[in-house]
Amino acid sequence: MKVTVDYGKCTGLGICESLAPEFFEVNDDGELVLLKEEIGPDELKAVEEAVAGCPTEALRIVND
Repeated sequence: MKVTVDYGKCTGLGICESLAPEFFEVNDDGELVLLKEEIGPDELKAVEEAVAGCPTEALRIVND
């Protein structure tokens, strides 16, 4: 599984970064940086929480 970002919807609030910091980072310009795409089994819960917590629905989990 992979996580994807719709940068057209993302506003850089950083909720995802607080829930899954190994995947998401908001840079100094306020833009979201996807640190990695591939989700391991032990990482899935954190990424699911980040996806659910995104107020702009910019994040998705997709199957490879």
